[in-house]
Amino acid sequence: MKTKCWVAALAGFLMGISATVSAQAQDKTIKMGSIVYADVLPTAFITKKFLELEGFNVELTEFAEQGILFAALAKGDVEIVPTQINYVTHDHWKRNARRLEKISPLSHGVYQSLVVPSYVPIDSIEELPKIAGEVDNKIIGIETGSALYKETEQAIKAYGLDYQLVAGSTPAAIAQLQSALERKVPIVTMLWDPSWMMAKFDVKFLKDPKGIFAPPQTQYWIASKGFSANKPHAREVLASIYIPIEDVRLINAQVSDGMTMQEAADAWWDKNQDLIKRWQVMSSK
Repeated sequence: MKTKCWVAALAGFLMGISATVSAQAQDKTIKMGSIVYADVLPTAFITKKFLELEGFNVELTEFAEQGILFAALAKGDVEIVPTQINYVTHDHWKRNARRLEKISPLSHGVYQSLVVPSYVPIDSIEELPKIAGEVDNKIIGIETGSALYKETEQAIKAYGLDYQLVAGSTPAAIAQLQSALERKVPIVTMLWDPSWMMAKFDVKFLKDPKGIFAPPQTQYWIASKGFSANKPHAREVLASIYIPIEDVRLINAQVSDGMTMQEAADAWWDKNQDLIKRWQVMSSK
């Protein structure tokens, strides 16, 4: 009888250890989400590598639309995402704020607005009526779910523009812009910085005197509610990371030169080991 009790006790003890180990393994797993945009994805890749360096297992899921990303975050399908909640994704943040928390700044300086080729003789959105006939009263748009597309819709109304906003995709808009530049003809479209396109194409942002487009924005890590309390070390790791916008621009330039986004992020990582060591000091609490 004593033997049976001993065996039962041992089994219970081992089950307890197994449960503890399982819980610790789950605590070390982080489900990260990121929009696929070129101004955000590099920071997600770099953060993933740093979290892994600090002993975490990171599962990264890429999303094509901000609404889907925020829905996944609010439901807990992903735990952390990098985004600009003060302007670009503010509506999504406001809608889900009770189920989310802000962790820390990650980068600063993201900007997006309407562009024209540098040879087009206008400098402001207010001047767009001057070239309306030359561009068939069209602004070449990207994905309708993007904040940039929505801001452009607001700008058309605010400035009273007799323009049609043409929905499309980022690759299609880039192709049309490149074609217009090669033919030296006017075009009105939308771009953002940092991106390889701003480095490669001879274009200029149009001034926005009414302030419809957001000013340079800060990118934050935001998380599902309770993340900081449940994973305090991960929170310290995230709070230790800051990536200058110039570095994101450089990564995008390397992508333009033929690297994949992952390869360019890895190259940045290899060149910035001193900075990463400083992050490690700050995240060691």
